Amino acid sequence: MSDAKPEIWFYHLERSTLDQVLPGLLEKTLQRGWRALVRGAASHRLDDIDEHLWTYRADSFLPHGLASGAHAVRQPILLSESGENLNGAQALFIVDESELGATEGYERCFIIFDGRNEQALQQARERWRTLKASNANLAYWKQTDEGRWEKAA
Repeated sequence: MSDAKPEIWFYHLERSTLDQVLPGLLEKTLQRGWRALVRGAASHRLDDIDEHLWTYRADSFLPHGLASGAHAVRQPILLSESGENLNGAQALFIVDESELGATEGYERCFIIFDGRNEQALQQARERWRTLKASNANLAYWKQTDEGRWEKAA
């Protein structure tokens, strides 16, 4: 893990849902040789994500587990409500408006928010302003009309 400030990437969902976007981002994370921590705000939502990661595609799955389960430290992808990086993840995924918390030790943090939800949009804008004021290394990704991701800031 790095002592430098991580990159913090905002992903603005407008055309796709979290369930459509998250598996691809997690696949790319594992391809880099990184581990991932997915932080959610509610255990029932993490249970939904857990189920989805096993079944999102017929020909594969993403190896993962819940922080409350056995062998959390060994999981390549860990789903958690807490800020504790039990699996030594290099990538932190913030979903469902959960708290960002401390980012030290991560290479990259992803804040994924639903742009169709006004509360989530306002919270993301406030997070951006706060992080920008602290000189965080920020990037903003938005979907094109074709559904591809494009860096907008």
